[in-house]
Amino acid sequence: MTRDSRAFWTYWGAGTLSNAGTAITSVALPLTAVTVLGATPFEMGLVAAASYLAWILIGLPAGVITQRLPLRRTQVACDVLRALAIASVPVAWWLDSLSMAHLIATALAINLADVVFFAANSTFMVSVVPKEELNSRNSLVSGTHAATQLGGPSVGGLLVQLMGAVPALVVDAVSYLASAVLLMRLPERELPQPANPTTVRRMIADGWRYVTRHPVMAPATWWACVVNFVCGVQMALFALYLVRDLDAPAGVVGLLLATEGAGALLFAALTPWLVRRVGSARVLLIEGLLGAAAAALIPWGHGWTGWAFFAVGNFLFAGSVVPGSVVTRTYRQVASPPELLSRVMATVRFISWGCIPVGALAGGVLAEMVGARTTLLLTAPLMLIGPVIVWLSPIRRLRHLEDYESPELGSVVA
Repeated sequence: MTRDSRAFWTYWGAGTLSNAGTAITSVALPLTAVTVLGATPFEMGLVAAASYLAWILIGLPAGVITQRLPLRRTQVACDVLRALAIASVPVAWWLDSLSMAHLIATALAINLADVVFFAANSTFMVSVVPKEELNSRNSLVSGTHAATQLGGPSVGGLLVQLMGAVPALVVDAVSYLASAVLLMRLPERELPQPANPTTVRRMIADGWRYVTRHPVMAPATWWACVVNFVCGVQMALFALYLVRDLDAPAGVVGLLLATEGAGALLFAALTPWLVRRVGSARVLLIEGLLGAAAAALIPWGHGWTGWAFFAVGNFLFAGSVVPGSVVTRTYRQVASPPELLSRVMATVRFISWGCIPVGALAGGVLAEMVGARTTLLLTAPLMLIGPVIVWLSPIRRLRHLEDYESPELGSVVA
């Protein structure tokens, strides 16, 4: 096994550990809000929004921050900060001082570390994986993430059933610490610095212009915005809908949310085949249709039939998102100039993941008026906007995203 190969598998192991703990928290944190603190739909929207709000607050400068810091040590620091933040919830609960404000602040603190960690982590991967292997490695990472999404919520639901929602969060704190220990074994990496000293504002602007003017990256980013807005609505309302509309106990909630991981895992495994069969560009054109149908299926039925509809819809919706996510991430890693990569990754996340808290707040507000079920049904057709955006762009004429060549892109950054 080569040194770079060992580095990749250590990198992969660290990500797998932290993702497994996070998957448990994806059940335990909203159930804490619903069952321990009696959250309203709007409050659930606030918790979900806080979990992604940092992409709006520091998403753009994160790429510049990462470029100026050692990548490995940055990731380790973020893991430790996330462990401390999530551990504060059980401590506050044991002291009988847990509140919605604390839960929202914790979600925001974790997300602030998430943003910086992502910019460092996604950039670090390029340094240990050859370009020709990026698509397969990204598929592996997505598949592993899907596997943790499959097992984590199930384990999380069981832990909540046995221990309670708050104590289950301790597992996530431990997973972040374990991830930090593994990351400390990796070689340090530093990104190329600009040839001429420049301001943070100029560096951010260069990354922004490159992404938003790029004929392929820009429409792919707007496609992701549509998907993430709908995901934000779902994140805000799923736990509330399952507990209060479908009367699902914690163990069943975990199993039903785990269908997301099952769908993502299957489609991650299928992604290389889909890319060979239809092309990475065409994947973006077709998957929004499946996503819209699946999202519309989720909020049907009552009792066990409602559980079945939710499971099938959640499985297909999660699966529909994965191929597009894999091919667009791979394209950014391959097509971006090395000195811009961290800023490109951060800019795309700022724009697209910034739509998640917007969707979460919109979903919480709408659910206060018409209920969680109707809100989920009304927002499902929005998924159709994604394929329309892609169809109206140069991507429509491509088979693979990498087929696009634009000699004038160099002037975008100047």
